[in-house]
Amino acid sequence: METIFSKIVKGEIPSYKVAEDERYFAFLDIHPLAEGHTLVIPKEPVDYIFDIEDELYRGLFLFAKKVAIGLEKSVACQRIGIAVIGLEVPHAHIHLVPLNSIYDIDFRKPKLEFTPVELKKIQDQISSNIRL
Repeated sequence: METIFSKIVKGEIPSYKVAEDERYFAFLDIHPLAEGHTLVIPKEPVDYIFDIEDELYRGLFLFAKKVAIGLEKSVACQRIGIAVIGLEVPHAHIHLVPLNSIYDIDFRKPKLEFTPVELKKIQDQISSNIRL
């Protein structure tokens, strides 16, 4: 199944990648709830997160943990929140959202906008703090 995320993984659609290994990919959300809002995906396009086979599922969450640790070192926040919704793109993904209050992960609130230069700076900051 071809998705917008699998096209991002292949480089067909540009992204602000913060981490990648042979099975997983993490990149900035271009419609973020907070500075540094990152999406973590398996490269294999599986629609529903609970349909992912166990080994890939465990690896996805361990990869997301490493990204979250780097993200927390990169942006001012109290914690990194996690959300899995799975309705907007048919490719399982985890939202990692820097939090300073419980309301920071409300997907109904207006999304932030950053320039490409700002996104590149955020990308570089986060990437430099991730240890895979």
